[in-house]
Amino acid sequence: MDAQQAPAQAAETRDRLLRTAFQLFHEQGFNATGVATILREAEVNPGSMYHFFQSKDELLERVLEFALGYLSPAVMDPVEVKTTDPIGRVFALLDQYRAGMDRNGCKMGCPIGNLALEVSDGNTKARALIHRNFENWIGRVEGWLQAAGDRLPPDVDRHRLARFVLTVMEGGLMQSRAAGTLEPFDEAVETLREHFKLLAARAPAAMRKKRASRASRRRR
Repeated sequence: MDAQQAPAQAAETRDRLLRTAFQLFHEQGFNATGVATILREAEVNPGSMYHFFQSKDELLERVLEFALGYLSPAVMDPVEVKTTDPIGRVFALLDQYRAGMDRNGCKMGCPIGNLALEVSDGNTKARALIHRNFENWIGRVEGWLQAAGDRLPPDVDRHRLARFVLTVMEGGLMQSRAAGTLEPFDEAVETLREHFKLLAARAPAAMRKKRASRASRRRR
């Protein structure tokens, strides 16, 4: 191969290893997935693997970095195509996770959530990257909640609400995996939906109060 082809081929091999490892860690778990399995499924020889990653732990770190960029095209962008309604996007996202669980017979769950439970507390680099992935997810949902404007009360912390949505999703998936049924996930999402309805009902009064407070300050 010529000098120009070599870097492109190396990048393709590295990307294939990351995508394969990401999928296998999701399907089988990090600890249960051997390097030999990753190499076989990625159709890569050991020399190529260790050219890019010195260990399985380093591979995990790079997989988690890969996941940061993968979230948008794989998870969030399809939701934004489905609906332009910002609050509707929250529930379309949850429906997307539900469809995945239904398709897989209530197995697998969320790849990042699974790693959060499995990766050792002593693996500080990986755990920091897991946290970054959660924050990445929260940030995208927070953007939708900000776009909802006065449909939510102005005193509602959008960042905290986005974290609550993540907690509902992860907790619902975990319980549905354990139960082998979608019922726990559905119940959690329905409770979240009721919470949003209560916030929406409070929003007009909260906006009137905010406007009255501003007017009072101007008169002083």
